[in-house]
Amino acid sequence: MPPPVISVEHVSKRYLVGHRTERQIYGHTNLRDAIGRELRSAARKVVDVARGRQVVQGDTVEEFWALKDIGFEVQEGEVLGIVGRNGAGKSTLLKILSRITEPTAGRIVLRGRVASLLEVGTGFHPELSGRENIYLNGAILGMSRGEIRRKFDEIVAFAEIERFLDTPVKRYSSGMYVRLAFAVAAHLEPEILIVDEVLAVGDAEFQKKCLGKMDDVSRREGRTVLFVSHNMGVVTSLCPTVIWLEHGVIRQRGSARQVITEYLARRTDREQVICLSGVPRPQYVEEDRLRLQAIEWLSDLPLRHGEPVRARIHFKTRVPVSSVAIGIGFSNLEGTRLLTYDTDFQGEIRPDLSKSGEYSVDFCIASLPLAPDTYALDIGARSGHGHALDYLAACAQIEVIAGPMTPGFIVLKGAGVRLPCEWNWCFSEQERKLRLIG
Repeated sequence: MPPPVISVEHVSKRYLVGHRTERQIYGHTNLRDAIGRELRSAARKVVDVARGRQVVQGDTVEEFWALKDIGFEVQEGEVLGIVGRNGAGKSTLLKILSRITEPTAGRIVLRGRVASLLEVGTGFHPELSGRENIYLNGAILGMSRGEIRRKFDEIVAFAEIERFLDTPVKRYSSGMYVRLAFAVAAHLEPEILIVDEVLAVGDAEFQKKCLGKMDDVSRREGRTVLFVSHNMGVVTSLCPTVIWLEHGVIRQRGSARQVITEYLARRTDREQVICLSGVPRPQYVEEDRLRLQAIEWLSDLPLRHGEPVRARIHFKTRVPVSSVAIGIGFSNLEGTRLLTYDTDFQGEIRPDLSKSGEYSVDFCIASLPLAPDTYALDIGARSGHGHALDYLAACAQIEVIAGPMTPGFIVLKGAGVRLPCEWNWCFSEQERKLRLIG
């Protein structure tokens, strides 16, 4: 068996975090205390610089371990997903793998060139044009000018920036930045491609194109991809194997569906009220006029197939918002939407919220049509037909179990959505007579 392309051995990363005292924060201090504090802080900084340590602002210093004894291997052509809450250590791990920061302990072995897409504008010189940055990035990857030139037209076509190719990238929008950055990273033939949540900046069509390219890069070209996302559907469809990071350690590694089912189950924990305020939003939801706050289940959990379901969605507005619609969707863990409910589906009723404040809307399902299984819940808010105000993809895991009237065959087969409709048997006259006689 060939050696792994990525080998992470007992990697830990420590940061020093400075804290100010309460008296310093609120200004309750005298001149003598202030001078003494500044002298102590200056002395500590001199010692830190002399010993090559991180210089930290504040009266007290706390150790924070972003990663603790991480270890795993990735083979050539493997697509590995990394999931976890904010602060779990995902970005720190990717920065170490991208050689942006050094680990405090342990080592990483990378066999091949690495292209990273971690933040908007990473690796770009803002004063250079798009054309010049393509050549700059290629040179950083160790490619010759001839190799870059052969890929140049493909990169420009994929990024869709022909008109702005000779414009300094500092004038690009965040979407243009990401399109060009991904096109460069994917087409300049690195052996390892590292992609963070930054793809969420692009529009839905471009995200779809990027995901297709990553799949192509791994399957056809045999390159290794590390992918971090909060969209569990995308991770499940793209990554056969997933690592779940929690508080800087690997909690679980395994098949995507197994790991993500456990991850989502831990996030929701069957709470009647699921807080949404801390759930990551996609970067295309830039404004904060309306924010979804919580979903409150008014029905018992777990939900039951064929039984009524009631829930209340809480949200708040910062300013008046017109033509508001709220939607809720149920998807399988591969990310395929199975069922959607919108407040304006019937009658196109979209109220105008004339003042800021806290609001709620109830939704009721007379008979839940989802077959027993595990589903991801998506919740969104928009203004009018298509302007996104807020959106949370796979923000919770919902378990549906069999109800009193659930047929046994759909429990065994996982029928997805089972809806009533009108059926008419088409018998011939002779068949009808035979049925009456029988």
